[in-house]
Parts: sequence; C-alpha cells; structure tokens
Amino acid sequence: MDVDVDGYLERIGFGGSVRHDRATLAELQQLHLIAVPFENLDIVDGHGVTVDALANVAKIVEQGRGGWCFELNGAFALLLEALGFRVLGLGAAVLLDGPTRVIDHLALEVQVDRPYLVDVGFGNSFTSPIDLNATGPQDGGNGTYELIGSPQGTTLTRHDATGVPEAQYRFKRVAHTMDQFDHASKSLQADPDKHWRAKPFATRLLDRGPDRVTLTTDRLKVVRDGVTTETPIASDEWDTTLHAWFGMRRRP
Repeated sequence: MDVDVDGYLERIGFGGSVRHDRATLAELQQLHLIAVPFENLDIVDGHGVTVDALANVAKIVEQGRGGWCFELNGAFALLLEALGFRVLGLGAAVLLDGPTRVIDHLALEVQVDRPYLVDVGFGNSFTSPIDLNATGPQDGGNGTYELIGSPQGTTLTRHDATGVPEAQYRFKRVAHTMDQFDHASKSLQADPDKHWRAKPFATRLLDRGPDRVTLTTDRLKVVRDGVTTETPIASDEWDTTLHAWFGMRRRP
C-alpha cells in the first residue's frame, strides 16, 4: 500500500527528523490530535464511513477531514508503519457507559524502546503515549492515567479530581486487522440510539494541549488555560464555525 507520507506529515505539521523513539512518537501523536479532528459528520450526513485505512488516509490528507476511531487510528497506523514503526491494531471495549465486552474501538500498540498505547481517535483522551509495561499512574499529557490488568484484559483508566481511576476502555494485546472492525463500524453507524448518527460534533486539541475546542449541535466550547468558554451557535452559523475552527467543510 502506498501512503502519501510527505502529504500526511505536512497535514499534521511535522517537519522534524523521524527517529524511532518515544519523543518522536509523542510528537506525531500530539500533532495529529491538533490537526486532525475527531468528528462524525459523514455519519450524521448519511455518507457513511469505511474501515479501509488507505481510503481514510486520503480523507485526512486530500480532503482535510477527520473521523472517528476506525478512520483516525487506522490511518495513523499506516503512517507509522510507513515511517518504520511496528504497530498492532488493538480491539477495545469502551467502558464509559458501563461494563461491556463489545469490541467497538480501535487503539494502537506501537513498539519503540518498549510497547506504548497510542490513540488519536478517542476524543478528549491522553495526548502522550502510555507505557504498556508500566504499573501505577502515568502522565498522559492531559491528565493522569493508569493501566489496570484483569483476566478480561487491560483497562485504561483516567484518574478523576480525587485520584480515583475511572474506566475508559478495556483491551487485550492481540493484533486485529481492519476488516475485523467492519461489523462494529457498520453497527455503530446504523444504531439510532447512538450519538454517532444523531448529533454532529468535531473536536481537536489546541496549542499542544490540554486546551481543546469542541463544536457540538448548538454550541462551541473552548478550553484555554483551564478556563472554559461556551458560545451558542445557531444552525445557520454552524458550517462557518466549523470551517473557522477546524478548517474543513461538510460534504454536500
């Protein structure tokens, strides 16, 4: 598969030397989170999305768009592999709404000096690689994270304000191919009870994080230096606001 590496690196604003170390991996992850939005507009607008990673590279690079986990992490995996990193796709069960064993998320394991958990498709989540072999709390760039093992797999947790670990998603370190996520992708797109179909959104990191901008159905939320500003957005202002903050336009 031919990946437009130069175009992809230009899209995310990476102009340095590629070294196979944690620092370079962290830089690539963070720049991706800044430049490429986590968004669901093609799903809401009825165009549908695919798990074809090469097609999603084109969506990101040529169309200036973002996507959800299957698109973003699938495409990012191709970029990392083209740059010489060893990457595994991990199937994860999202636990934000409670316990489940349904695999409905794609995350990445990237090997440099040791294996790291990397994710550019989980919204307001960690912005630096998480050491998969470490125990105890870790700095994830925008908060404290911890990996907790169990017979069901490894659970990524994020500490709340009191230091209590809150489950984000659970995974096993078993390689998955992109076609193994096809059923989950189609199911989530088709489910009318899921927010993916009903409520448009786009979010991305700002200024190296943890600042963030998020556009939802009727408001723009900007977090800078710990201060949150929310601005109501009328329906006729939505596309203009999207372009102003995310540099992209919806497909007709």
